[in-house]
Amino acid sequence: MYILGISALYHDSAAALISDGDIIAAAQEERFTRIKHDWHLPENAVDYCLKEGNITGADLAAVVFYDNPFKTLDRYMKNILAAGADSRDVINRNFDTMFSEKMWIHKKVDTLLGVNSNRKFLVCEHHISHAASAFYPSPYEKAVILTLDGVGEWATTTISIGDKEKIKIKEELRFPHSLGLLYSAFTYFCGFKVNSGDYKFMGLAPYGEPIYEDLIREKLLDIKEDGSFEMCLDYFDYQYGRTMTNKKMEELFGGPRREPESEITKREMDIAASVQKITEDIILRMTRHAKESYGGGIDNLVLAGGVALNCVANGKIKKSGIFKNIWIQPAAGDAGGSLGCALYAAYGYFGCERRVESDDSQKGSYLGPKFSNVEIKNYLNKNGYLYHELGDGIYRKIAEELADEKVIGLFQGRMEFGPRALGNRSIIADARSETMQVKLNQKIKYRESFRPFAPSVLREDVEEYFELYDDSPYMLLTAAVGRNRRNAFELKENLKKYDGNMLEIVKKKRSDIPAVTHVDYSARVQTVSKEKNPYFYEVINEFKKITGCSVVVNTSFNVRGEPIVCTPQEAYECFMRTDMDVLVLEDILLKKEEQPEWYENENWKERYELD
Repeated sequence: MYILGISALYHDSAAALISDGDIIAAAQEERFTRIKHDWHLPENAVDYCLKEGNITGADLAAVVFYDNPFKTLDRYMKNILAAGADSRDVINRNFDTMFSEKMWIHKKVDTLLGVNSNRKFLVCEHHISHAASAFYPSPYEKAVILTLDGVGEWATTTISIGDKEKIKIKEELRFPHSLGLLYSAFTYFCGFKVNSGDYKFMGLAPYGEPIYEDLIREKLLDIKEDGSFEMCLDYFDYQYGRTMTNKKMEELFGGPRREPESEITKREMDIAASVQKITEDIILRMTRHAKESYGGGIDNLVLAGGVALNCVANGKIKKSGIFKNIWIQPAAGDAGGSLGCALYAAYGYFGCERRVESDDSQKGSYLGPKFSNVEIKNYLNKNGYLYHELGDGIYRKIAEELADEKVIGLFQGRMEFGPRALGNRSIIADARSETMQVKLNQKIKYRESFRPFAPSVLREDVEEYFELYDDSPYMLLTAAVGRNRRNAFELKENLKKYDGNMLEIVKKKRSDIPAVTHVDYSARVQTVSKEKNPYFYEVINEFKKITGCSVVVNTSFNVRGEPIVCTPQEAYECFMRTDMDVLVLEDILLKKEEQPEWYENENWKERYELD
């Protein structure tokens, strides 16, 4: 029995296909349209999923939408009533998508797939979709489920219990009080893009001091012992359909919001540090409350929702030991709702029996398109691009190029589902290089200099490099670099010395793996096992044989504002537009100096809106 899940019409639209609970395929629409966070109906992702399953729309038992449009309409109408005379902007902002898109989603699906009276169309509550995406693929028979995001229908946070096939929501926090919207509001205030720049805001936090923590707690938040809270809405405008914050927020923080792309000052660093600290406190309170109220005899916690992508907070949960085990949905944001709603329909509506895998059933989150050597060579030959087909020798050759401090675009296997590149659509480099972080940010990714890069490390060696004693296959936990690997580094002194110039600070060697060591000695770790990704494992293992180091830099295969590459053509174009040295497509290797001169008729950077 095939079920198609769809998330769309807000941000990060996606589609997922399952068969009797087994995940067949999942992909975000942005990867096909090349529009970052594409929110439209995921026609291309649906087409891919059906092709991957070797089926047509006529073979589907059901299509499931990840959100309940009627409950969303209820919030929309009551928000208008609450705004009263000041409701014009909230009406104008959402009217078209609400009444011409969301309320007619079933008709749009019929147009896409063809009318089929035997096919069910179902809707799933937004936070049930998140909860299902976290629980059902997890390796646990029973777990406490925590979902946190901006808003879905009314809910902004939920605590649930998952038990075999069943999920039951126990508590929820409701709009307009939202940890996701609070974080997004400060992301916006500090000059970054909402739903896109939140991870930058998180990465900025270690540069600052939490000097605004008390002010935020006093003026903006009333936090309860159980982690629930109320926001003072006088400082926010999102409830009116306008910008996230208003003039009163500017007065509170001594000036207007930072303009995008302008200089980042100590104020923004300190705001980020303060908000991150409060976020961690709220999440830990919620986690503790969930354990005390519903987790008696349950050792397992699973998480989803956009806030669950805050890997620093996740690391704090892990380190706290409140729950023995945690598992986080790799596509924790709205894209993952497509998978969650399909799984919930399978188990909650159709009564499928759940099979729990000892590892997990997410399949490494390698759920997107794959391209054969024949397809790759056809593309390269057609365009006259010189390449070397190396067979099993590819792993050693990649390792040698890495050891020579070459930057490599790695394209192999099925594309990742979710925002993280996990070795299949990755740019990789030598983590030991003192200059690599600056080079990658400036010459390859074309992004802000302060942003850190993640390490990928052999699973069996993780404890040699990081204060992490468990798996982190999806790059969703932050851990400290081992103390024996650190160099003396005084952040405050350097900020003062270089007048807040983060580029100069980034250049300082903070450990023996400096390219992946943030200014607070933290790293967002991916553990790589032979079982989940044998190709990537062999690359790192060969690198270890050559250098003695089993850590490499791993960042997504794209430039700033561009979705992660999906096809060989997109990989080649990204390779030629940047200072990458080597491109690997499965077992085929291309060197930059051997390629024909690259011409484009337009400024390709203008295609991508800055994130």
